Amino acid sequence: MAGVDLFVSYAGPDRPWAEWAAQHLEAAGHTVELDVWDWATGTNWVLNINDALGRADRVLMLYSAAYFERDRFTVEEWTNALAQRPDVDRTVRLVPVRVQEVRPPPILASLAYRDLFGLDEERARQELVAAVEGPRRPTGPVPFPRAPGTAPAEGSRVPGTVPDVWNVPRRHPAFTGREALLVALRRQLTSGTRALVQALHGMGGVGKTQLAIEYAHLFAGDYRLVWWIDAERPELIAEQLSALASAANWAAEGASVAAGVRAVRDRLRGTPRWLLVFDNAELAEHIAEWLPDGPGHVIITSRGGGFRELAIPVEIDVFARAESVALLRTHLPHLAGADADKLAGTLGDLPLALAQAAGLMSQTRMPVADYLAELSGQASELLSRNKPLAYPVPLAAAIELSVERLAREDPAAVALLHLCASLAPEPIPLTWFTTAPADALGEPLATVAAARMAFRDTLGRLVRFGLARVTEETLQLHRLTQAVLRDGRTPEQRLRDRNRAEQLIAAAKPNDNGSDPASWPAWATLLPHLLMLDPATATQRLRPAACNAIWYVLMRGEYRTALPLAQTWHQHWQANSSSDDDDVLWIANNLASAYRLLGDDQRACELNEDILARRRRILGDDHRDTLASANNLAGNLRGLGDHEQARQLDEDTLARRRRILGDDHPDTLTSANNLAVELYELGQYESSRQLDEETLDRRRRILGADHPDTLTSASNLAVDLYELDQHERARQLEEDTLARRRRILGADHPDTLTSASNLAIGLRVLGKHEQARQLEEDTLARRRRVLGADHPDTLKLADRLALGGD
Repeated sequence: MAGVDLFVSYAGPDRPWAEWAAQHLEAAGHTVELDVWDWATGTNWVLNINDALGRADRVLMLYSAAYFERDRFTVEEWTNALAQRPDVDRTVRLVPVRVQEVRPPPILASLAYRDLFGLDEERARQELVAAVEGPRRPTGPVPFPRAPGTAPAEGSRVPGTVPDVWNVPRRHPAFTGREALLVALRRQLTSGTRALVQALHGMGGVGKTQLAIEYAHLFAGDYRLVWWIDAERPELIAEQLSALASAANWAAEGASVAAGVRAVRDRLRGTPRWLLVFDNAELAEHIAEWLPDGPGHVIITSRGGGFRELAIPVEIDVFARAESVALLRTHLPHLAGADADKLAGTLGDLPLALAQAAGLMSQTRMPVADYLAELSGQASELLSRNKPLAYPVPLAAAIELSVERLAREDPAAVALLHLCASLAPEPIPLTWFTTAPADALGEPLATVAAARMAFRDTLGRLVRFGLARVTEETLQLHRLTQAVLRDGRTPEQRLRDRNRAEQLIAAAKPNDNGSDPASWPAWATLLPHLLMLDPATATQRLRPAACNAIWYVLMRGEYRTALPLAQTWHQHWQANSSSDDDDVLWIANNLASAYRLLGDDQRACELNEDILARRRRILGDDHRDTLASANNLAGNLRGLGDHEQARQLDEDTLARRRRILGDDHPDTLTSANNLAVELYELGQYESSRQLDEETLDRRRRILGADHPDTLTSASNLAVDLYELDQHERARQLEEDTLARRRRILGADHPDTLTSASNLAIGLRVLGKHEQARQLEEDTLARRRRVLGADHPDTLKLADRLALGGD
């Protein structure tokens, strides 16, 4: 873009003022750059700002409270412009005008500004042009003065004024956030074609109606008429359209409703610049016949999303966390940032819940800790209090009313809600329900879930009543919806809901035990729901899934996350079952693994010795679980420095596994891998290399080149090769292993960091000291973050770096 006279600098909420000013300045003969007119979607915003400031002779600054908020790009714009020297002809670069009553910061206090707000449009236009050009004599006839607030026949009015035909509810004085949505909504509505009708949909309490109200007030100056229609009761829509005809003087006094509706249809068909809002529509067919034709805009708000044939759907989600915190601190200015963040997280960033909480805490001076304690105990009662003025009913009442209405239409949908209320507020795969045992669902849900279309109809009703979010593959309830649903159940009903949820999770667990990265996405989906049911106190049916889930967390390298879970579950299960119970031994095995991986071989050894003794007594020496315990104990002995005893145990375990499971079984290869490690520790490097090479070949063939166990063998072989002075081959193998581990396991996985540490050693041997040092420093920082500063691997690397890599 070539040079321009003016770049318009404004905050997002002031876009109506920006467009109005740009239009009138261009009409006055100036060239203007405005982001929403001139910048393509997807371009770099910061670079665009920089380039625009370089192209423009002057910067028109629209002062408002939002304009001076420190987290906006506008601060960068005016500070950068302020740093520029005036042009040689002394033209002032900054042209400030106020569009809101606000005091500029001290650094701008010396700049004279003009006010555009509070004026009729013509006077505001004159002030704008005078601010840019300076005062001048008129070159044409002076227009006849109009009364303040009177709009011209054509063109947009000054922002902030409303048309004569207007019945929109009052805007909320503390409306917060949603700037991106407002901008997107405006862009869509002004783009023409089908986008002239927008359907805002989302769960109850996300603020769809408030967003529509704010849009109507914000852009009121661009419309000749704006009419609000309560569409919740479709039988009353005709009367409201007829009322529009009367307000606009389009129908004779005393005309019938039908005549009024016809008048509205006829007039809107040929009238530009109008906006109709159909609020709280339930079904598309309820309003389809009432949508007018013509060059105007329509906004529909609805809990459901079934308006695709009528409108462009716009999903309204909960607040972003920054918006939640801003709303809370608007009402509670002394609320600490950490408390606001914690409260917003507990309330799931739901606007209605945030407004209720802020109102109640402001009135009662209740501390955040007390509110959260009440919420955890009596969510339904707390969420029934202090209805915000902007909402028709409190959150709990809205949820309960929707559930009552849903129960009359679809009992299976209500059963599905109660089942999901026992799970986490995370997405739930729909396949869990369609493949679940019938007794996990109960009737009538089991019958509905077995029929594809019936189940989809049920899901559609949940969306229509604003009680859940449904995608093609998942179902999700908001945490507060879950809390209200749970509070409304009797103890017997809660127990039944929980038992069914346990059955659902037990049936949904992946077939893999968590070792294979291919199963990790499925485990990541299941884990929050498993934790919500608390395996420490759940029935025994959930224990196998819990044990595999712990193993998954360990294989992901999240050792410090797995340890407290394994400790708690082991303690509770052991207290309520025999120490010889298979599940108790299983979770004890995982607990010992967590100790070992965190460098506590002594505790791991004590636990594994007990597990091995019990399994030998109960299962026999050759049972697969017994041999797994023997393998684990050998690793602990190696960690404690007892290499000879570890070697003997590894050799015995390997021989038994080869005889019982075969040479290629993954358990056999694990024993071979571990024996090779022990041979290395005993200084038998060539024997270690031979066994590692054979194990690597078998694992590549059986498990694949990218399996974590295969990569462990590759890394071990590289270490052997370093000791055997095959440095270049070792470096190449470790570089390949590191790249694969980064791709499959992630840059912070402990195994990845092991490869990085080993590669640094090889680089030093090859004389690449600076490259090795950089790699070691990065690895040390990651190990401290992932494993802790006191982990043996962290300390070993820190010592090596301190000694210069020796």
